[in-house]
Amino acid sequence: MAQISLYVLDGADRGRKYEDLATPITIGREEGNAVQLNDERISRFHIKIQEDQDKLVLTDLESTNGTRVNGEQVQLRILRYGDIISLGRSVLRYGTREQIAQRLKELRTSGDVPEEELENSALAKQIKRPGESSWDPSTQSRSTLHIPKPPDLPEGLGPGQAAQLAELLEYLHLSTRALVDSVEIAENSPKVEILVAHWQEVLDIQSLLAEYLRQIGEPHGDQ
Repeated sequence: MAQISLYVLDGADRGRKYEDLATPITIGREEGNAVQLNDERISRFHIKIQEDQDKLVLTDLESTNGTRVNGEQVQLRILRYGDIISLGRSVLRYGTREQIAQRLKELRTSGDVPEEELENSALAKQIKRPGESSWDPSTQSRSTLHIPKPPDLPEGLGPGQAAQLAELLEYLHLSTRALVDSVEIAENSPKVEILVAHWQEVLDIQSLLAEYLRQIGEPHGDQ
């Protein structure tokens, strides 16, 4: 059972701390949530955070106004220390300053992110800031380094699930390979050209991925 810490950075409950909460938890505006927020734009039971295969997973519980993590609309997301969760008018940070500092240290050691980008990231600013009062969601919410490198493939898949995932990845690989092969690069030009029909294929792939993300993120009845 994981224990997590959440800090309200903006909204009516700004400054509140929820430390060492045992998962699973829900966040919403109604009594019965581990984190109850005074925010009319938040659903009664807005999101759920639970541990699964040693990862902390956030699920949007079909909320009316949706959930953003690091500025991106999500239905389902693996949380990492320093991630910024926005729901309604409220903004929460996941992780203590010590946990965020440790994550920064690991990122520096891995070399996956340039040092200059790390120093200018919201992650670094969160542990340097003495208080939360200077929080600016318009500039900070998108700059947290939540996915600095390609994520690992899921483990523990059954043969059928693995085959489905392989089929999906193969489809995307073949589609993008065809698009890459269609690009024309003029000699000594810093730009590439792509036909409108091929550009439409890129948009179709983006649309398909958006549909997959929504389908995967839809909460089941047991949540």
